[in-house]
Amino acid sequence: MPARRVDYYYTMVPNRAGQGARLLDTFRKAGVNFLAVHAFPEGGKAQIDLFPENSRALLRAAKEAGIKLSPRRTAFIVDGNNRVGAVARIMGKLAKANVNITATDAVAVGRRFGMIVWVRKADVNRAARALGARRR
Repeated sequence: MPARRVDYYYTMVPNRAGQGARLLDTFRKAGVNFLAVHAFPEGGKAQIDLFPENSRALLRAAKEAGIKLSPRRTAFIVDGNNRVGAVARIMGKLAKANVNITATDAVAVGRRFGMIVWVRKADVNRAARALGARRR
């Protein structure tokens, strides 16, 4: 299961219908492609985590559109064949390395699965070693 160490940035938008679509449409028009997007409510706002294929393209588009992004952060994207225990194996590798997962999302699509793994900044290098993660 290939694991990649990836950059992500987040932004906050009002927690109202259409705000995420508007934000993502701005990036679509600028030609920014995403490896993943994750959003969740945070008080009266929504936090949208953006995992760009090209960080420079995202930063340039955000600046041009006046969108405030967080500083660069690091997470992991793992993908592979969907089979029983795939996610458990990944979590087990991190547990064995004494890395606490702060958040995760996993999804299966047909015979493939993908997973985003967030860890504390202090645990990024240890997690990368445990997962055999390469830099994207």
